[in-house]
Amino acid sequence: MRLPLLVYQKSGLQAVVRGLGLLKLLPKKMQTMEALLPKLGPREAIAEVTPAVGTKRRRVGLVLGCVQREFLSQVNAATARVLAAEGCEVVAPGEQPCCGALLVHAGEEAAAVALAKRTIDAFERANVETVVTNAAGCGSNVKEYGHLLRDEPEYAERARAFAAKCKDVTEVLAEMEPRAKRSGLKLRVAFHDACHLQHAQGVRSQPRSLLSKIPWLELVEIPEAAICCGSAGIFNLVQPDAANALGDRKAGLIEPLKADVVATGNPGCILQMQAALARRGQKTPVLHTIQLLDASIRGESIEFLKR
Repeated sequence: MRLPLLVYQKSGLQAVVRGLGLLKLLPKKMQTMEALLPKLGPREAIAEVTPAVGTKRRRVGLVLGCVQREFLSQVNAATARVLAAEGCEVVAPGEQPCCGALLVHAGEEAAAVALAKRTIDAFERANVETVVTNAAGCGSNVKEYGHLLRDEPEYAERARAFAAKCKDVTEVLAEMEPRAKRSGLKLRVAFHDACHLQHAQGVRSQPRSLLSKIPWLELVEIPEAAICCGSAGIFNLVQPDAANALGDRKAGLIEPLKADVVATGNPGCILQMQAALARRGQKTPVLHTIQLLDASIRGESIEFLKR
């Protein structure tokens, strides 16, 4: 869908459709999908192998994801750069498929199993110590491959071994003594816990710890942190009314914080909260945690982050 969506945005058609209120003529699910569209820009290519900066500390594989690979490729690029800056050789197998997370969310288990097998094959060939995810939904899925493939004789044990190697990027970075110098980011950052990160994977302290080590950055907590923003895999597509209510609740809690940026660890949450904030007329950008770390390491400006 990337090419037609790019044409839809760059041609000015999206502005016309929204300006004339034509979206109201579409089914509600179509309206919801349109509202969730990210602003598409050039796709940032990820090298199959990104060498470590300085002495190599670890060889890791990077799960690129589906939504992230096509619509938020800048997150993958930032992930590879940060890991490399911290001494990781980053392998992003070109033949890796979708990990099957969205199919698991939809109850399409047979198709998800087929994709899980191909994912395991791709990363086994890459011969990596750790498999890194940067999308909470993908991460929670690959960590459950042992369960998903429990009845597959050829893959059951391999799936358990693969799942044991899987970690969110913030887990990996939190385990390593920082090597790359952090430049200051004078930002007030509201951190949102993605459900698939905090509840499914039990990852809460690591992203906060990483952000708190960026000079000048002020980290603020969003009330009701344990409550979903409404993305929830494909929930915002199949139950748009309930999802929008959750998104609006989350946006309402963010507004009083006067944050410069909202940070989170899942592409679905990024798109959901951007849409919810936009409905309230708020222009607070929503970024992935790794983008802030990347900007700090690269010495990028605040304006760069908000583009």
